[in-house]
Formats: sequence, C-alpha cells, structure tokens
Amino acid sequence: MSKVVLITGGSSGIGKSIGEYLADRDYKVYGTSRNPDKYLDSKFPILALDVKDSLTINSTVAKVIENEGRLDVLINNAGAGITGPIEEIPEEEIKNNFETNFFGPINVIKAVLPQMRKQGDGLIINVTSIAGYMGLPYRGVYSASKGALELITEAFRMELKDFNIKMTNIAPGDFATNIAAGRYHAPLLDDSPYKTPYSNTLDLMNTHVDSGSDPNLMAKEVYKIINNPNPKIHYKVGEFMQKFSIVLKRILPDKVYEKLLMNHYKI
Repeated sequence: MSKVVLITGGSSGIGKSIGEYLADRDYKVYGTSRNPDKYLDSKFPILALDVKDSLTINSTVAKVIENEGRLDVLINNAGAGITGPIEEIPEEEIKNNFETNFFGPINVIKAVLPQMRKQGDGLIINVTSIAGYMGLPYRGVYSASKGALELITEAFRMELKDFNIKMTNIAPGDFATNIAAGRYHAPLLDDSPYKTPYSNTLDLMNTHVDSGSDPNLMAKEVYKIINNPNPKIHYKVGEFMQKFSIVLKRILPDKVYEKLLMNHYKI
C-alpha cells in the first residue's frame, strides 16, 4: 500500500521537488499552498493551507484522512525567510516569522497526531535550516525560529516514542529556490548605522541562494529517511563547508567561531 504524504509548502522550491520525487515513486502525495489555484498543473494535488491559520490546517488534514483513510508522513516544509538588523526589524515581522517557522509547524503536528496515534505509526519530518544551528548576522530572527524548531523536535521525539510515531529534523543549507524572493527584508535605510554591513551581507546571502545546491538532493534525503525504520534525530543537507560549520561550532572556542562568521560575512 502506498504511503500517504502531506507536504506543507509543496507548491514550489524544496517542497515541490520532494513531492515530485515521491510521487514518481508511487507515494500518494498531497502538497499545500495558501493559493492552490495557481498550481493546477502540479504532479500531485495542492490543497489550501496556511500554517498561520488553524482552521485551514485542521480542514486540510481532515480532507487527506477522509480521502485516504490514513496519513503516514508529514513533511513540515512551509517556511519564510527574514533578514535585517534585529534592532530595525519591526516586532510584528519577528512575530510573523515565528508564526510561520515555529508555531505553524507545531500546529500542523498537533493536527496529524491523533490519526497517527490511531494508526499506531507515523513519521514527521521538520525542515529546519543549517542557519538554525548558529546565530547568523542579519539573519538572527530566522536562525532563532529554525533553531527553536530543531530543539522542540528533540523533545517531541521522546514524548511520541510510546505511540510509534517518529520525528526528525532535516536542515538544508543554501539551495537554488525562490526563497529569497519571499523573504521579509528590513529596508536598507540611508541613516542606519547598519547600512554598509547589512547591505554587504544581503548581497552575499542572495549570491549563496542563486548558486545553491539542487533541491533534488533534499528530495533524495527525505526519501531515504522515509524508508529508514529508525531515523536519526538530525540530518543536514548542503555544501560540505555549510555542514562542517556546525562541527566547527562544537569544537572551536565561541569567540574564534564568531570571528570566522564575521570574516565570512565581511563585517
């Protein structure tokens, strides 16, 4: 029997690549988008879901279960980028980012757990970020929201163990997607004390995305995780140095690592 997979943010970028890869291998895939009518040519159904709206979450999860009778895999992929000096990012934008990257995935998890518990099995994959392992300059809010999702996954895993529901994180580095276009960018203000370093960092971040890895690398890793009866807690996918930066943070003195980051971002 084909496994039923629900992917939030499945209409473009990494989510679309994962969905197409799994659909080509006979998984029953459902993706989600806030505007599903834009993706009528998708290889798999795209349903309406806004991770900041519990009504759409519960309605869509119920629809998948009604159609298929079960839900085997949730891939929490929907997310939003945000950049800027923390001092200059409006509080509402910080809250909005956490609503999308942290509270949203939690609410989707809560919606699928009763069905997975009823089935006696299930797998939840949270798409986080390598940026969630470190506080990056001018990406601090994004780092914090993704880091929070990483940590809460660790706690969730232990709480769900008795129900045979597995959960894991997969942290991508920079991938060639349209994420940069959907980011909230704090404006570059002429009178800002951060103008020059923020501008330089922003250019570097956009270059990294434009030259990023093929999203199919994420799709292949997700496929392996789904077929692993005992998935690890954390997975990282990306360029060697991006993954190695996490190792360096563990072994280097804090100030040495901080200096490396500052040199990298030329600040």
